[in-house]
Amino acid sequence: WLAKDDQQSAEPRETWGRRLEFVLASIGYAVGLGNVWRFPYLCYRSGGGAFLIPYLIMLFLCGIPLLFMEFTVGQYTRLGPVHSLAKICPLFKGVGLATVVISYVLCTYYNVLMTWALYYLLHSFSPSLPWQSCNNTWNAVGNCSTGFPGNATHLKSASQQFFDHKVLEMTTGIEHAGGIRWELFGLLVLAWAIVYFCIFKGVKSTGKVVYFTATFPYFILFALLINNVQLPGAKDGILFFLMPNWSKLLEVQVWVNAAAQIFNSIGISFGSMISMASYNKFNNNILRDTYIVSLANSATSIVAGFVIFSAIGYMAHIHNLPVDDIATDGPGLVFVVYPEVFSTMPVSQLWAPLFFIMLLCLGLDSQFAMVEVAVTFIVDGFGKKVLGVFKRKELIVLAVCSVGFLLGIPHITSGGIYVFQLMDHYTAVVSLMFLAFFEVRLSVMLEKMLGKKPNLFFRVCWQFLSPMLVLVILISSIVQYTPARYGKFYTYPLWAEVVGWFISLVSIIWIPLGALHELWTTEGSLLQCLSLSLSQRLKKSITPTVDLEFVSEKPSGFLVCLLIRSTK
Repeated sequence: WLAKDDQQSAEPRETWGRRLEFVLASIGYAVGLGNVWRFPYLCYRSGGGAFLIPYLIMLFLCGIPLLFMEFTVGQYTRLGPVHSLAKICPLFKGVGLATVVISYVLCTYYNVLMTWALYYLLHSFSPSLPWQSCNNTWNAVGNCSTGFPGNATHLKSASQQFFDHKVLEMTTGIEHAGGIRWELFGLLVLAWAIVYFCIFKGVKSTGKVVYFTATFPYFILFALLINNVQLPGAKDGILFFLMPNWSKLLEVQVWVNAAAQIFNSIGISFGSMISMASYNKFNNNILRDTYIVSLANSATSIVAGFVIFSAIGYMAHIHNLPVDDIATDGPGLVFVVYPEVFSTMPVSQLWAPLFFIMLLCLGLDSQFAMVEVAVTFIVDGFGKKVLGVFKRKELIVLAVCSVGFLLGIPHITSGGIYVFQLMDHYTAVVSLMFLAFFEVRLSVMLEKMLGKKPNLFFRVCWQFLSPMLVLVILISSIVQYTPARYGKFYTYPLWAEVVGWFISLVSIIWIPLGALHELWTTEGSLLQCLSLSLSQRLKKSITPTVDLEFVSEKPSGFLVCLLIRSTK
């Protein structure tokens, strides 16, 4: 089941053209929209500069060790998450399938964000930015404000009305789906077409695309940073972002927020890092790549915080409002607050297109990796059979993208924003913590898989600290569960909450099903199933003759890389 040798594709596995391509693809996947719209808001809500202490601690205790573990699993087995995890611990083979499911579900609505970004990008080339005034056909003039309304709850800013009434044509709730927004439908087709043509040749094409998509956002971020810090009021916004509130460190939720941000941002337990590492050459130095990817991701989040809050401080200065009245997170930050910022900045029609191109690059990199997880699963597990039907891998990628497009259509109806919020709440919040807990339990098997004990730091993290921290996050997520909401006032009906939990179970259910299937089909006791030699499994599955060797000569003493050398 999902791990038989005769199911493997007959074609030799692709590899990245250069190590830099793998590093850029991994950074591109890790650095996404969450770095721009989630981290800065979470930082100031959780103690400002003081939040960096638990954030960095969680980075080194959870983020780096678990990313290293995923890279090791992928590079060593040269398989996607389903088959690699099945070979390491057959009892947990459902964990790999669960990561594929959650990644694919996420990519079906993540591309909707790209659709909105394309919509804003096209409207950024208008003679005047359409969200900067209340004199448009979509504005409700009686409650439209050309600035931020502050505490006046009956008013909406012009940019908020543009998003609600023009982009979304939003209904009053999820129970009122409305019709398809045909403009968004066409842009969703375009978004998926871009994804397809960037990945249809596998890592060979993706590796070339990431040279632009992974680096261009940094040019825009630093250009915006240089511009924003010179604006009046920027200092107030930055101080609001960084001002430490040391008492927050005594709150458990702040530490939970820090760990959850690390998991979500780096992409732990989504399967994408395992999938991308599986295309590495056997002797690639994955420890070095782990440090580069994880530290680049965190540094980008901090830089994005300066960019966002310097702009928010500028808006607070212009409208004479407290920074707290403007600061927000999620889609509202990049599609409402920041467009409003551009409408008052000098050379606004230069910054607006550049900003939305940056969003496209940030989102597309993450989208590439999530779609590639599904493609890798199909090719690894059913390569011969599927290629017998589709003939070419390019057609398999087309089928995966086409199904993702169809599943994204409910998000581009007039009530689609409510579907989007429901999916995001239950997929990215609830399911992820369950998967992370079960995946981190696999870390105790790595010593057997590797054949040699890694550095003490990684052993302690893998076997004790990381599982404990993930378990705390999981329990906290359950205990402090709050139903999904949209905005400040809309609550979902009961049937929608049931659908949300079903969405979570779609991925989680594969974990017990995989374990039950293994126990049912494997002879012997539970202990015998668990103690089966992993090295025997791996030697059978990779090549007929391999020698396993470790290199750990770096001054740091850390395990540097796993070298798999074919015998002559």
